[in-house]
Amino acid sequence: MTIRILARAAAALSLLLLAACASIVDKPVRPTLFDMGPLPPITPPIERSGQRFALVVPEIDAAGALEGSAILYRLGYSDDHQLRAYSQSRWSAPPPQLVRQRLRQQLGRERPVLNLDESASLAREAAQPLYLLRMELEEFAHVFDEPASSRGVIRLRATLFLSTTAGEKLVGQRSIAVQGVAPSQDASGGVRALTEATDAAASDISEWLVQVARTRP
Repeated sequence: MTIRILARAAAALSLLLLAACASIVDKPVRPTLFDMGPLPPITPPIERSGQRFALVVPEIDAAGALEGSAILYRLGYSDDHQLRAYSQSRWSAPPPQLVRQRLRQQLGRERPVLNLDESASLAREAAQPLYLLRMELEEFAHVFDEPASSRGVIRLRATLFLSTTAGEKLVGQRSIAVQGVAPSQDASGGVRALTEATDAAASDISEWLVQVARTRP
């Protein structure tokens, strides 16, 4: 009888110890997810002269670390050749997808922006020239110039093609490098700086497309 009571007491003590240990162990923390938020309001309304041809924007190409969902940063004052990632913060989707979505939204304020599967029917129905804007994302990182000063940097290579019955004809190419100032020196500040830089890149691309339309016969 005594042995049975001791066994029960030992089992109860073991359960108490396990519960205490479980309360001490930290629960895993889920990374905070970020996207680029809502579009800024159009103030004043955009008014640009020139032709607004319809545009197809395929998936953006990228390689290496940009294919994942990590929010990347560089310590320019220490080693600007080393890409680092915030451990507890992530993009809600890989940067090429988020950048493409943002560019489509911004460019779509001024012209029709289509997917590849929509382009063929448009060309058949309207008999209009079809332009494709292919892009490669080369840099998309939060860069610290100093511990208390940082910016979001985006570098894109944009290539415009005219789709013809003989294939795609090169119209022009442009390298885009813009930046936004980070309001805080953390992942949240980097996200806001990169969003500002992406919006600036969209404006740059839009102006370039208007210039291309003016020079086309």
